Amino acid sequence: QVQLVESGGGLVQTGDSLRLSCVASGRTFRSYVMAWFRQTPGKERAFLAAGTWSDSNTYYTDSVKGRFSISVDNAKNTVYLQMNSLKPEDTAVYYCATSSQRSIYTTPNAYDSWGQGTQVTVSS
Repeated sequence: QVQLVESGGGLVQTGDSLRLSCVASGRTFRSYVMAWFRQTPGKERAFLAAGTWSDSNTYYTDSVKGRFSISVDNAKNTVYLQMNSLKPEDTAVYYCATSSQRSIYTTPNAYDSWGQGTQVTVSS
């Protein structure tokens, strides 16, 4: 099992930037893909971005391309999500997740372990 701990959430204003961090520990050799999702009340978890540990391949959902950037630091077992030009609609709980699959998937059920989530609130 891989344990994930997110940090970096908070309250920001429209247009601000925020960087989320997710530290992986435990059986990290089983982890191939790291991803970020977000969820608002009453809605399903939505895929945002993913990256691979091995070759730093990345993939983004269209709605965050150009604003969000995922990066992986293998030495620190940490994945980051840099979020720029934040909007009120970005308000959500943000989760990191890991998958042992050898491809990047956008559906939550492809991911084996999840962090506890970190709240991001963007005020207008």
